[in-house]
Amino acid sequence: MESGERSAASFFNDAPARRPAAPTAPAAPAAPVHERPRAAAPAAAPAPGRPPSARPAPGPGGEIPGSGDVRQVLAAGGAPESLAGPVAETLGERAAEALREDPWQLLAVPGVRPDQADGFARALLGPACEPGDERRALALTGWLLERAALEGHTALESSTLRDALAKVSVPDPDEALRTAIAEGAVLVFQDALDAPPGARPQAADDEDAEQPVRVLLGLDRYALAEESLADALARMASTFVPPQDGEAPTGGPGAPEWESSAAAAPTASAAELVRTVAAHGLVAHSGGEAARAEPAALVAAARALGLRAYAAAHSEDGRRRLAASLGEAPGADPEAASAAVTVAGLLADAEGPGRDEEGALALDLLAVLDAPQLDVERAAMLVESLPDGARLVLSGDPGVLGSAGPGRVFADLVAARRCPQVVSRTPDPGPIGELVSGIGIGELNQVEAPGKEVVIVPVRDAGEAVHRTVQLVADSVPRAIGIPAEQTQVITPGHGGAAGTRALNAALKTRLNPGPGQFGGFDPGDRVAYTPAPGRTVPGTVVSADAEGLRLDCAGSPVVVPRTEVGELVRHGWALTAHQAAGARWPAAVVVLPGDATAGLTRAWIYTAFSRGERHLSVVHGAEGALPRAVAEIPFKERTTRLRALLQAQVPAGSTA
Repeated sequence: MESGERSAASFFNDAPARRPAAPTAPAAPAAPVHERPRAAAPAAAPAPGRPPSARPAPGPGGEIPGSGDVRQVLAAGGAPESLAGPVAETLGERAAEALREDPWQLLAVPGVRPDQADGFARALLGPACEPGDERRALALTGWLLERAALEGHTALESSTLRDALAKVSVPDPDEALRTAIAEGAVLVFQDALDAPPGARPQAADDEDAEQPVRVLLGLDRYALAEESLADALARMASTFVPPQDGEAPTGGPGAPEWESSAAAAPTASAAELVRTVAAHGLVAHSGGEAARAEPAALVAAARALGLRAYAAAHSEDGRRRLAASLGEAPGADPEAASAAVTVAGLLADAEGPGRDEEGALALDLLAVLDAPQLDVERAAMLVESLPDGARLVLSGDPGVLGSAGPGRVFADLVAARRCPQVVSRTPDPGPIGELVSGIGIGELNQVEAPGKEVVIVPVRDAGEAVHRTVQLVADSVPRAIGIPAEQTQVITPGHGGAAGTRALNAALKTRLNPGPGQFGGFDPGDRVAYTPAPGRTVPGTVVSADAEGLRLDCAGSPVVVPRTEVGELVRHGWALTAHQAAGARWPAAVVVLPGDATAGLTRAWIYTAFSRGERHLSVVHGAEGALPRAVAEIPFKERTTRLRALLQAQVPAGSTA
């Protein structure tokens, strides 16, 4: 993933943190399987934020209680005292005692690696420290599953987890898994698999036939989120009562009113969406950038019919584009633009209709755009917040990258085929739209670009890639295309490397806004990427800094980042990764493909990066044959999730449009 997570390796003055390679999944389970009853869905959705922990409130001086005792334990184990704050924040007020009892709990601190935790444990335990220690196996099991979540998985096949434990020198991985299951550290699931191609269909009365299953292990946090989401989606489908032909509406528009709205829709695809949503409580809608106008037309039509209808986007930029579409939709009321919100703002009750007396969002219809960016936890919060009988439309471009957090919510909903699906027939216009449409079906085509809408800039190495990128942003694009540097976004595969975001941002700052970095490495005028919560990136500009923290302007909204959190939450933002850029668009995009980053290229990554520019796309191309190969042969990185199976088991089958 491109999370930009801050590594704890710097605390140890050690080599950079190494992410474990994603192991392939063998077939046979290694651990015994226990069935687990389904958990009830939560009654109300909390506001979004960081993952819950036992974090105590900071004291008057900003220090977390208990961190003083933690420093003593860290010193005894040879770990730097600067880890005291993160340890106390993660493990709570009893952090020091917890580390003395189980030194491997240090692995719960984000960024700490197994070799660092092992060294810490050896210093504290001496000869009693052994590779087969049960505490070590339990901590490593949780660590591996958390690392898998960073790669988008909500669970792992048991054999995959067993092999991963062997790679971190657990002597008996099978026993480690049995212990983790018995201790409740991990949960075990059996998910039914589709029959292999060519297999004989099972007869209805063939009770002895075995259905293929896969055995998955996961953490309670993600298991509950997926199960709650599946339950909530089933509720949306089952509690909705469609209007009937010939019947007078009882508090809502009837079938004739919906049909009139569909007939007035601006396109055939928009009309199809209106008709489908009129009759169903849960609908999936797929399409590219131009298709965003269709859910906007739906929301405008629903509001004209008297419904409390809203549309939510992933980013502030997406919300602004959505508001413009709502204002332009046929028949839109003057207040239609106010129906555009962000998912984060809606969940935090900072935007949208607010909540009713039961804690549900006070609305009748919600269309969620950029749905592929919903991770499973945020999706569960959102859908659990909807009232019974409301309509929900999940809309998105199936070609873009998935969420930065775990899960593949939109893809699983589409694959489950348990709700109507409307596929837009509205193509994205222009040379960029033509290029991206081809990439979406696995073809990298040359396109005619008479207005220099698409430009390919070949480079030999990463150093030349950085040089040409700065030249494009600062000189060539403003001069030839008329788009200023502040409206051009650079996108590159990762943060590290000779042409990653760090190197590119350093070079772009030197050219576009040179300065000493007087405010923790930042100067007024610096473009930044602010991360208020995992998986959310908010572009902004540095305004100033004072005793309260770093002051940013994020799309016209003032934000103050506390001084102690600047290093964790703020990066320079002239260059972003594709995951950070998903859900937003800029007048121009410069996509950098250095030769040392080709291993991570997929069709979804290229599709996402290339589609971020509205009027112009420059590709700084050093990937050679890896670019067309990724487009043709590597659609996306696989994620192991359970939502599709849960939906197929729970949600009543609906018609498929």
